[in-house]
Amino acid sequence: MPAKKSRSRLWISVKQYKTIYLLALPGILYFILFKFVPMWGLLLAFKQYNPYAGFSGSEWVGFKYFHELFTDRNFYIMLRNTFAINLFSLAFMFPVPILLALMLNEIRHEVFKRVNQSIVYVPHFLSWVVVVSMTHFILSSEVGIINKVLMQLGFERIAFLSNPNYFWGLITAQSMWKEAGWGTIIFLAAIAGVDPQRYEAAVVDGAGRWRQIWHITLPAIRPTIIILLILRLGHMADVGFEQLLLMMNPLVNSVAEVFDTYAYSIGILKGQVSVGITVGMFKGVVGLVLVLMSNYVVKKMGQEGIY
Repeated sequence: MPAKKSRSRLWISVKQYKTIYLLALPGILYFILFKFVPMWGLLLAFKQYNPYAGFSGSEWVGFKYFHELFTDRNFYIMLRNTFAINLFSLAFMFPVPILLALMLNEIRHEVFKRVNQSIVYVPHFLSWVVVVSMTHFILSSEVGIINKVLMQLGFERIAFLSNPNYFWGLITAQSMWKEAGWGTIIFLAAIAGVDPQRYEAAVVDGAGRWRQIWHITLPAIRPTIIILLILRLGHMADVGFEQLLLMMNPLVNSVAEVFDTYAYSIGILKGQVSVGITVGMFKGVVGLVLVLMSNYVVKKMGQEGIY
């Protein structure tokens, strides 16, 4: 009986809000087709995939590929590189959209504000091929503008693209330039939801712009910041594959090899599909654990998590 009542309430809700459900239908179908259905492929992490035998006919090997992954001599190098790049991104890139949104929100001239918003959004629509090409044009030892200027001033060339010491910072800088402006959209939407009367009351009490930002704007968007931070932690095992693949070269492989590039080279180039799926499954488990842990900590601190 409870199950029948539950289904009945669900059907009534669907009929009542059918327009909203129709609007959500494309997104629901996307997740079903491209997120849930492909999860059957995770079984190949426990099989020695043979394209001739097919999915069901391949031999079960248990945790063989997980053991090979964890005992691979490059595993800890990839783990270090993946988390180092993500920690750089978390420390330097995550706050930038927040600061940029606060700055854009302070612009009072609407036309000037919209022009600036459009300018900071544009890099998001450039492909990584274009961004990396621009990076080479600016920083290359041979044709880079900066090195040409240094040579004209009597200084030696700097190997920006082939020096491992610069690689993580360079990757972070590229991501900041490309994605920081796009990341402001959510924070600007959160700021737009703040009640204007709170600012008016603050002005009456003598609060300046800095005080209003610190005591009104930031507390108002804190839940949004926390949710996005938790979701970001869930991607700590992910690194931009296209960006890393295009920026890699033999001189920086020691700091550039990550799980994504390893899965590509092993799973696609060498045809070891099961190994590539094992790497992807490991990344998913790490992300899930980090989301659960961070959400638990946030709840303990008295804030709202993602569930």
